[in-house]
Amino acid sequence: MRIRMDWRSVKFDWNRARAFLVTAEEGSLSAAARALGLAQPTLGRQVDALEQELGVVLFERVGRGLRLTPAGHELIEHVRAMGEAAGRLSMTAYGQNEAMEGMVTISASDAYAAMLLPPILKDLHEAEPRIVIEVIASNDASDLLRREADIAIRNFRPKEPDLVARKIRDATGRFYGTPAYLDRLGSTATASDLSRASIIGLDDTALMIEGLRSMGLDLTEANFPLRSASFLVMWALVKQDLGLGLIDDRIGDADPEVRRALPGLAPFPFPVWLTAHREIHRNRRLRFVFDFLAEALR
Repeated sequence: MRIRMDWRSVKFDWNRARAFLVTAEEGSLSAAARALGLAQPTLGRQVDALEQELGVVLFERVGRGLRLTPAGHELIEHVRAMGEAAGRLSMTAYGQNEAMEGMVTISASDAYAAMLLPPILKDLHEAEPRIVIEVIASNDASDLLRREADIAIRNFRPKEPDLVARKIRDATGRFYGTPAYLDRLGSTATASDLSRASIIGLDDTALMIEGLRSMGLDLTEANFPLRSASFLVMWALVKQDLGLGLIDDRIGDADPEVRRALPGLAPFPFPVWLTAHREIHRNRRLRFVFDFLAEALR
């Protein structure tokens, strides 16, 4: 099916096109509304209005979700290209801004956002109070190309060519527990002692078990009676004497309510990267925050 139209006759509204694009990517109006921060009825009206403007049906309902029609499939790549062009335009314009006043959005895991960043941001605010900082605490990687954040603190190097990254350090994770739990657990002198422990699982427990087994730790699903995708929830459970938690030792060593378990066990290394879009990295305000974070996190 080929669609031909005279675009000069269309009063095109990018907000409606964006509603179509995000709905197609998310698979439902409710998920798209959450992604865009809109009410679902508002988003639905934008999609309906675009269908009326273009004279085609873009979606068909399948169960509780939506599926693109043939017309929707033909149009989606054009709208996706428009979204990427709009993003590049925004990034390029933002990169030319030399003003120090304004907002910078930082994305980090909930553990870093709550336990490592606050004293750093206090110093940053004192150094440059004109900059407004918004912190996105998420254990999912924010999409910097879509401006979900300006700067991201990540544990992996980005592959996208439009992103720049600086490796801050090689961090190390260790197991921690409360003194009460460690006393109840008994001797933790060797790695085999960990097989008797309860461990608070993080996100993909099967992957975590595989990684720990590769380091010589004999663990099974039975060692993970409690699990959470949130580092903060995991840490709160640890401090309720419910088991051991694995976390960056800069956080664990600074918490007086816990102590290291198996102090002779080799730590678990992982990298810390600071990432930003290459265009907005030329922005004076962003560059100041990027360099400040790099120095403080190192």
